[in-house]
Amino acid sequence: MIRAIVTDIEGTTSSLAFVKDVLFPYARANLADYVRGNSGEESVKKIMAVTCQEIGTELDTEQVISQLIQWIDEDKKVTPLKSLQGLIWEAGYQQDDFKGHIYPDAVENLKQWKAKGLDLYVYSSGSVQAQKLLFGHTDEGDLTPLFSGYFDTHIGGKKEPQSYRNIAKSIGIDADQLLFLSDIKEELDAAKVAGFQTIWLVREGALEAKTEYLQVSSFDQISL
Repeated sequence: MIRAIVTDIEGTTSSLAFVKDVLFPYARANLADYVRGNSGEESVKKIMAVTCQEIGTELDTEQVISQLIQWIDEDKKVTPLKSLQGLIWEAGYQQDDFKGHIYPDAVENLKQWKAKGLDLYVYSSGSVQAQKLLFGHTDEGDLTPLFSGYFDTHIGGKKEPQSYRNIAKSIGIDADQLLFLSDIKEELDAAKVAGFQTIWLVREGALEAKTEYLQVSSFDQISL
């Protein structure tokens, strides 16, 4: 019996294109002005300090900006960059520059599962802050009340079985009573090793006839 559902975001509840074509370019385009305009804020001071620690030398503001943009262009998953992107996206959401994209079938089924008493959780490589911003500013309004908790890579890497054991322990439900939804096979592999039930979301392309995981193209095809 499934008692709770843990869902990935990109490619599962949300379009990969939204993150790739909207969020990341927005953060890059606004990074320099944001850092310059908020360099006196404690949150930005901390990001600048941690950036210097990461590369092992002192940098001035413009050098920090250059380093952060370089990390973006190299697709580096560096903590100070993730933190800064979250702040920039928060400003963008508040200014209504964009809305968080959630597939309509995901919205409808998440609401139904919640109404049936299932606890819902998010596990994404994006920071918890970024997760809450995305679900808090959608065309369907604020969806954050649907979720009982959020997990990012502080709990562990998404392709590591121990991460899912940590999530199950944190939630307080046996792994075999947890369902994990993702579009990445390696993540499903890790969750399966940890004892989770799993479903593979294939939002684009044809479903495979033979696979060790149940594949669906939308949340509407998930039967609990």
